[in-house]
Amino acid sequence: MSAEHTHLPPGVEVITTLPEATSRIPAGAEARTIRVTLSPGDPGAPPHRHPGPLFGYVTQGEILFELEGQPPRVLKAGDALFEPGGDVIHYQGANNLPDAQSQLVVTMFAPPGTPVLTVVSAEELAARRHLRVTQP
Repeated sequence: MSAEHTHLPPGVEVITTLPEATSRIPAGAEARTIRVTLSPGDPGAPPHRHPGPLFGYVTQGEILFELEGQPPRVLKAGDALFEPGGDVIHYQGANNLPDAQSQLVVTMFAPPGTPVLTVVSAEELAARRHLRVTQP
């Protein structure tokens, strides 16, 4: 923990920081706060990408999270997440629980007017298959 976080008032906790975050934010971007609520067993959106980086936090349940170039992992309530946006494919953001709701809140930095996500075509997924990391 850095020195600037050592004297926080009771009840205030820095979960994670992202060094050099401003270098990842597109010029002229707007900040969007987005809540994603997934019903039990919901597979989430199909493979997609975001127009800019996002930084978030799992508020409830468990999310099966997979980005291009990274192995799938389970994020639990209290875990933070980062996506660089742009060209990176977000393969999974599924509710990992079959019997309970899961939820996350993210702040996305994106050019105004861009969609929150764009679904990736089957052809592109096939062409980029070599960039996907599978678990052993």
